[in-house]
Amino acid sequence: MVTLFHVSDLHFGYEDRAALDWFAGEVARVRPAAVICTGDLTMRGTPREFAMACEWLMALPVPVTLEPGNHDVPYYWYPLARAFHPWREYDALERAIERDPGLADAAVVPLRTVAAAQWRFNWSKGRVHGRDLDAALQGLAHHAGKPLRLVTTHHPLRDAGTEGSGSTRGGTRALAALARAGADAVLSGHVHDPFDMTLEFDGRAIRLIGAGTLSCRLRASPPGFNLLEWSAAEGLRVTARSLA
Repeated sequence: MVTLFHVSDLHFGYEDRAALDWFAGEVARVRPAAVICTGDLTMRGTPREFAMACEWLMALPVPVTLEPGNHDVPYYWYPLARAFHPWREYDALERAIERDPGLADAAVVPLRTVAAAQWRFNWSKGRVHGRDLDAALQGLAHHAGKPLRLVTTHHPLRDAGTEGSGSTRGGTRALAALARAGADAVLSGHVHDPFDMTLEFDGRAIRLIGAGTLSCRLRASPPGFNLLEWSAAEGLRVTARSLA
C-alpha cells in the first residue's frame, strides 16, 4: 500500500493557521510516504511569504514534492521582479524543501502550467508549453516500470465544473498525450475545491484529481486535502478530507 497526501493552495500571507495545524497533525499521525503540493504556496510571491512557507514545509516529517502556482510569481505591482526573475523565490524554496520520496511503486512527474506572462488578459489561468509537456512525457517514460504514475500540475488540465476554473490552454492536448504515455492520474489545485473525474483518450482512462485549499480563500468547500491510497489489488483510492 502506498499512502500519499495531496495538498494545494496554502497561500501563505492569507493562510488558515487552524487548517495548517490540522494538516500537519495528520501528516505526523499517518506518516504518508510523501506530501504532494500542487502550487500556490504564497499569496503574492513575496520573500516573507516564501519564508513562512519554507518554515512550515520543512517541519513536515515526510518528503515533500512541489509544483509552482500562479501566486508563486511576484504579483503585478512588482513588475521588475516579475519580468526579470519571476522564479527566484520559488526555485530557492524548492531547492531547500523538495526531496525525492523514493517510492518503489509510484512515480510523481511534474508538469508546469504557470507562466509569468501570457498573450491574454488573465495571466492567472493555465497554459501547457510544448517543452514542459515534453519533459513530463520523458519523465513518464523514465518511470515506465512503476505501476502508478502521477503527473502534478497547478491548474486543472480540464475544468471539472467547480466554481473556479483553470481555463488551461493546451490542457486537452496535454491530457491526451499523458494518457497515451501511461499516466494514471493528474493531480492539481488552483480551484480551491476538490474533484475527481475520469476521461478517456484513445481507449486509455486518465483521472483528474483536484485538491482543495488550506487557506482562508475558500469557495464551495471547507479547508481540506486529498488522501491517496494505492495498492495493486485495489488501484488508486482518493478520499477528500476536510476540516469541518
